[in-house]
Amino acid sequence: MRIAFFDSGIGGISVLHEAMKQLPHEDFLYFADTLHVPYGTKSKEEVLTFVKECVETIHKEEVKALVIACNTATSIAITELRKLYDMPIIGMEPAVKPALEMNRSSGKRVLVFATPLTLKESKYRDLVSRIDDTGMVDSLPLPELVEYCEQFQVEGQSIIAYFQAKLSEYDLSSYGTVVLGCTHYPFYRRILRTILPGHIQIVDGSAGTVNRLIQLLEHRGQLRGEGRGDLKFMCSSHDAAYIQKLQRALHLFQEVGV
Repeated sequence: MRIAFFDSGIGGISVLHEAMKQLPHEDFLYFADTLHVPYGTKSKEEVLTFVKECVETIHKEEVKALVIACNTATSIAITELRKLYDMPIIGMEPAVKPALEMNRSSGKRVLVFATPLTLKESKYRDLVSRIDDTGMVDSLPLPELVEYCEQFQVEGQSIIAYFQAKLSEYDLSSYGTVVLGCTHYPFYRRILRTILPGHIQIVDGSAGTVNRLIQLLEHRGQLRGEGRGDLKFMCSSHDAAYIQKLQRALHLFQEVGV
């Protein structure tokens, strides 16, 4: 049985890459909702409908666990999905807690990059209010970035100018960590290292999500300890060209996201 990863587009490739690194013996399925990407600018009701339809298709593929490799989809749909299916379903959340812990001694602030919809959801607000008792977290919506990523615009002067414009009102010397709160955003890790001051650390939720996946599969005795795993791509539009795009995205992420 496969471990499935779901996202609206290519963003979840960043999480899949981490899983392939940590679980080399497993078989994986990656499903992109190409009919409706991007999610971050759509309504909550629309996204919930899209996610449920896609997960029903994924469930028919005989998967043993599902990673919702999308922060927006997680915040909107994870609770309902867990009511509908008995397989482990692991979601994403911005890595705010580890970012705060990294800054504890320095007293530096945390800046979270995310989609507008993620930042509006109560799941994100509850997370921040629960762990940020000293008001050290700021949030920056980057609504255009998913579209840029889907077009493989991950480097170049136009992307540098985009980030510089978005960050122009922030005193970056007061921040110690930037959180990449959307799974598309780690594609910009390399370019962000050239834009952000050297003291700022960049974190995302991929490693924590995969660690949780491993814990759940170990508990169920479902981890594979041998053999060479494989990877299958699917998308909601059944578009062969997009399947090739997903394969290309995985290779691209190995260059720019690590």
